[in-house]
Formats: sequence, C-alpha cells, structure tokens
Amino acid sequence: MTEPQPSRTRPRASRLLLALALAVALPAAHAGPAGPAWSAVPATAGAPTARHENGFVAVDGRLYLLGGRGERPLDIFDPATGRWQQGAAPPLEIHHVQALAHDGKLYVLGALTGDFPEEQPLAHVLVYDPASDRWSQGAEVPAHRRRGSAGVASHGGLIYLVGGNTRGHMSGYVPWLDAFDPASGQWTELADAPHARDHFHAVVIDGLLYAAGGRRTSHDTGDTLSLTIPEVDVYDLASGRWSTLAAPLPTPRAGPGTVAFEGRLVLMGGESARQVPAHDEVEAYDPASGRWSTLAPLPRGRHGTQATVLGEAVHVAAGSGDRGGGPELDDHLELAR
Repeated sequence: MTEPQPSRTRPRASRLLLALALAVALPAAHAGPAGPAWSAVPATAGAPTARHENGFVAVDGRLYLLGGRGERPLDIFDPATGRWQQGAAPPLEIHHVQALAHDGKLYVLGALTGDFPEEQPLAHVLVYDPASDRWSQGAEVPAHRRRGSAGVASHGGLIYLVGGNTRGHMSGYVPWLDAFDPASGQWTELADAPHARDHFHAVVIDGLLYAAGGRRTSHDTGDTLSLTIPEVDVYDLASGRWSTLAAPLPTPRAGPGTVAFEGRLVLMGGESARQVPAHDEVEAYDPASGRWSTLAPLPRGRHGTQATVLGEAVHVAAGSGDRGGGPELDDHLELAR
C-alpha cells in the first residue's frame, strides 16, 4: 500500500510568504537597470580620435574632445550636422583633465602634462575660444596649489578646483579646495575636503559640490590602483562646510566620468585593481532620497574620459577599454530616454 504523501502546498506557500516579507522588510540597496538607455551617436562625417585621460565637454551646443596621453587634436562634434571636425590643437600636451564650459569658452585647469609616473601639473589656466578657434594662456595657478587629475566645477561665476595630485601618479594626493574667479584671475583657498583623492570628476547640484569616486594614487609605494575611495564628500557652497554622504559609492573605482543629470549625481565607468577590463557600471545618487540606483551599463567599459550633458542626454567618447593605458577607444555614445 502506498504511503500518503505530505502536502507540498503549505511549505511552498510559506516560502513564498517569507520571501515577500523579506522583500518588504529589506528593500534592495540598488535599483535594477531602468530609465535611459545607451546608443551609438551616428556621424555624417569624421570621427573622434582614439585617446584616453582626455576631456570631453559641451560648449554652446557643440561637443569638444580634447587632450589625452600624447599630443592629441581638438575634435569638435556638431549635433546639428552630425559632423566631426578638428579645431586648433592645445598648445601643449594635456591629460587627466576635467574640461569646463564657462561663459561660452572652454577652460582647462587641474590637468597634468608629461610622462608617467611623475607628470607635472599645469602652471596656468588654459582657455579655448570657439568663436576664434584660439587658445590663450589664462591666470597662473599659485605654485603651492598646483595639481592635476583634479575635480573641476563651476557655480555662481566661480570655478572650483578640488582634490588632485601634485606629483602625477606618485603619492602627492591632496584634499585641497580652491575657488578661481575667471573675471579677475584671483584664487581663494577654501576648506580641505574630508578625503584626499585624485582621478575623479566633480559636479555641482543645487548649490552642493560633490567629490565622488577616485583614489589616492601612490605608484611610489606600489599602490597605483588599489586605494579607491568609496566615500562621497559634499561641500555646501553657501555655508562653506563639508560633509560626507551616509551612502557610499556602491562600486568604488577611479577615473569614472561624472555628470549631474536629471537632478542626480551619475558616475559611469572607471578602473580599479579588482578587474582588468574597465568598469561598465553606471550608478546614480539621488540627493532627494539619499539612495543609489543602477542605470544601464556602458556598452563598452572605459575609464580616463569625461562625460558631459548636452540637451537631455549624457554623452561620452573615447577612453581606455582596460585599466591602465589601453586599448584606446574612438566611439561616441549617448544615454537618453
């Protein structure tokens, strides 16, 4: 005689109820990929030059790809025509740069020049005028505050320079914050950030300056890639005070592209000691909720390039496909709804 089998309905139902209860009690720290998606930006003529450790910034409706290891051309993309063309090349090699648009011009400060591992910071601000297609030398950077691989952002007519490294890839990382007035050429030293960092970009959202990602580069001690920084530091431009977010960066890495997009702090790509391929993660912090979410990953991971916002899309071009210096990429992508 066959023994009666115990009912499986109740255990399955119990497990389902338990799973639902846990999902309600323990919400996920990071939302799944949702929202805007990546796509390649078609070009009717020309193409971006492969490079890494470069800048990429929107100025008055056009995109400017500049700098990188070695002397690279200035590539200009006009979205109205879909054409890439070249402008006047920078007067010297510039790399590890977060280029900035200000008052219709392109500003370069907090950048490096020269060869690995002890590259030198630029001694002067560089300014490119799209109207005349000319570069000019701007104000001198105070000798005791010079560094490269720093974060740069603007607010209220001033340009803010945060963090960086005084010795290229050696242990010269600093927590400094300076305000530069492009109208007068004057520099003002402000309070140090809670964490020294380099290989990162900065943004301003609603009067708050964010320093996220990056590392403390220390090639001379064997720590070129390993000292990544999960903490996100925030400077209140009105009160002049620093704080650190309670929610750290979910995927610590250096060299990400960073933008303010749809009211959120968005970091994409980067490099770290944990993997050889460059990171493809795209993570967004919402100041309103204090939470991170995960956006669609980059179609090809990269580090050492800048991201920029034009219209209602994030644009990224070039960069290095693996940690370190290659392969150099020559694509152009946008993140849009």
